[in-house]
Amino acid sequence: MIKYKTEEEIAIMREGGKIHARILKELAKKVKPGVKTDALNTYAEELIDEAGCTASFLGYQPYDAKEPYPAALCVSINEEIVHGIPNEGGCILFEGDIVSLDLGLTYKNLITDAAITLPVGKISKEAEMLIRATKEALNRGIKAMRLHGHIGDIGDAIMQIAMKYEFGIIEGLSGHGVGYSVHEEPFVPNRALRGEGPELKEGLVIAIEPMFSLGSRDIKRLSDGYTFVTRDKSLSAHFEHTVAVTKAGIEVLTKL
Repeated sequence: MIKYKTEEEIAIMREGGKIHARILKELAKKVKPGVKTDALNTYAEELIDEAGCTASFLGYQPYDAKEPYPAALCVSINEEIVHGIPNEGGCILFEGDIVSLDLGLTYKNLITDAAITLPVGKISKEAEMLIRATKEALNRGIKAMRLHGHIGDIGDAIMQIAMKYEFGIIEGLSGHGVGYSVHEEPFVPNRALRGEGPELKEGLVIAIEPMFSLGSRDIKRLSDGYTFVTRDKSLSAHFEHTVAVTKAGIEVLTKL
């Protein structure tokens, strides 16, 4: 069942979204060759604590996970699509890598979710195009939203961008409702037909998150129980915003 948010709750999520955006911007400044993923996670924890918020992902346990997620930040490198764990000791970022930073933030008991993909130093032209196209898909998906439109309008817009650049749309992973918990209904697919799916009603808050790859759309989950990778190990990119349907229109709550 979809859980619609009140105007007051969206106002809180708007405040939390501003903090969320600021933290992601600060984390982005730290991404460079030689940095360890656990150092990014530690910095995220410090920024979250300073802001008087809590990390939504830390300790979160999906229904199909054996253990709770052990970090505040998801750090996914190259073929890692989402949910990469910045373990103690950390992986090192190298020149030419691309890295996705995915953060869930709880502010006054309401959750926002956002992600960005960044270059590590100088990257290939293909990787640059992948990042650019995935970000464009997020923006097009948001622009496709209208009060009384449908969830499928978002997936259709994202799919058109993937087709334009001839990139793979990651299968089996999607956007979702967000606010009272990390993952809520509705399912927000990145491949859909315009006009299908639930209606976009006032009070709906969703996380839109296109994920593209340079190759296969097929995915595999690693033995850590969280990290998803492209089956053919091709590069992948991921962008995400929390977006609300309000009386005044469509609002990006985590706008950077």
